[in-house]
Amino acid sequence: MAASPGRRPISPNSSSAPSDAARRRGKLYGRRKGPKLSAHQLGLRDSLLPGLRFDGTWPDGELWLEIGFGAGEHLFWQAEHNPHATLIGAEPYEGGVAKLLSKLAESPRPNIRIHEGDAREIVDALPDARLGRVFILFPDPWPKTRHHKRRFVQTQTLDALARAMRPGAELRFASDDAGYLAWTLERLTAHPAFAWTAQRQSDWTTRTPDWPRTRYEAKALHGPPVFLRFERR
Repeated sequence: MAASPGRRPISPNSSSAPSDAARRRGKLYGRRKGPKLSAHQLGLRDSLLPGLRFDGTWPDGELWLEIGFGAGEHLFWQAEHNPHATLIGAEPYEGGVAKLLSKLAESPRPNIRIHEGDAREIVDALPDARLGRVFILFPDPWPKTRHHKRRFVQTQTLDALARAMRPGAELRFASDDAGYLAWTLERLTAHPAFAWTAQRQSDWTTRTPDWPRTRYEAKALHGPPVFLRFERR
């Protein structure tokens, strides 16, 4: 794939060597390690991940970003149903990456690229107005007040996304945590670059047909999930 001109390059190994911007921004919170990976999963990391790891070049055409893809169910579905788009999935938790690799070993999706690190490194490196769609689905709500600074949705982060998204691009956010939903709505509705597309209650209580349900969503850990869609002005 041909590469588009970019801002600054991003190292494919940046998850182990944070950029200067990442250091200024602060650490990445959340788990990187979990239960020990199986021999099969370790084998996939060695054999399959190198060819899927985002290499720092920007492909031509439609580009989407999923921030924190969990087990990769949503990312996999979107890649399958939107072969015209390249999807970069950012996920620092190696167990989640391992689960996605298992899916891709059985059913390859050539339009998926994986960044096993901080999604903000991808956003910072993107050329202006490059993203057509961004997914932030069921991020860690960090419910304690002293941990709110760890939430992914911050005004600074939205500023960065606004720069990287083209006019008319869509930002999708979902959560089952009422506190984080209120937090996100407050910041997104106040941001001049984003317009909430909802016209009626069903617009945030139900998913669109191209928004698949995941196992995490089915658990509904904190309450009924809410689905927000914002358009880049």
